[in-house]
Amino acid sequence: MLVSCLKSVLSEEDVRMYIRAGEIAKRVREEAVRYAKPGMKLLDLAEFIENRIRELGGEPAFPANLSINSIAAHYTPVLDDDSVILEDSVLKIDIGVHVDGYIADTAATVSFSPVYEPLIEASRNALERVIEVLRPGIKASEIGRVIEETIKSYGFKPIRNLSGHSIDRYMIHSGYSIPNYGDRWVRWSLSEGVYAIEPFATNGVGLVREDIVATIFSIKSIKQRLSIREKKVVDYIWRSRRSLPFCERRLKNLVGSVEGIRSILRILINKGVLHVYPVLIEKGNGIVSQFEHTIVIYGRDVIVTTK
Repeated sequence: MLVSCLKSVLSEEDVRMYIRAGEIAKRVREEAVRYAKPGMKLLDLAEFIENRIRELGGEPAFPANLSINSIAAHYTPVLDDDSVILEDSVLKIDIGVHVDGYIADTAATVSFSPVYEPLIEASRNALERVIEVLRPGIKASEIGRVIEETIKSYGFKPIRNLSGHSIDRYMIHSGYSIPNYGDRWVRWSLSEGVYAIEPFATNGVGLVREDIVATIFSIKSIKQRLSIREKKVVDYIWRSRRSLPFCERRLKNLVGSVEGIRSILRILINKGVLHVYPVLIEKGNGIVSQFEHTIVIYGRDVIVTTK
């Protein structure tokens, strides 16, 4: 029996807002791909992306994820970050945009070496193949099968413990996962709603592990007893982000020093206020590529908002 996802029905205004967020995300993704160059600081690229989102009328739905080589996801530069885009590297640019909570999530990979072009093409073509077969009622496992077969046809592996996901207003991951392989235990199908499809391909073992480093956070609870200073920070994040992810850069004008920001983040993590997103690294240290689009299923229509 198929389990239907996202029972609520979208309105025309909802769809219009998701499309607006998608248009901004598409434009910024394309600009970021052209802007990124070897030797550039990741911090400069992240600030370029987030400033352009705001200039175009949106807000970042999450900090710009800039992941190099075997880093698959969840890396955003910290305030004093000296990391640069490496020569001959593979850079994932994962961008989220929201307009009044309506989210678009999109990603592209840039290779600065021709050696990795087949790996880039594997995840890009996997996404294109899925877009071709998408329809209301398609099984999530069918999407995973298409992704897996496409990536394997290039001689690479999909990353099995990373997945696409359903999206709701102010919620990037709203509870349903879309596998990147043909998982026969996934029984639900895509009904009216919003989804991100994001194939990851690798020349490694096809799994990611969590690093000890985390540069992205979100609020998970606001019930704890807090000092005046801690409450000021939490109130600021909740007003500006709700439960959407944030990073150190969000607090630089509120707290002041980098050490002060990191101190209060540690306190809030220890008190259980914040959820932490560890950096995700390919278990075999393989190179990773990623492409992603957001889709809206509305009635009989499938709208790719970020294409």
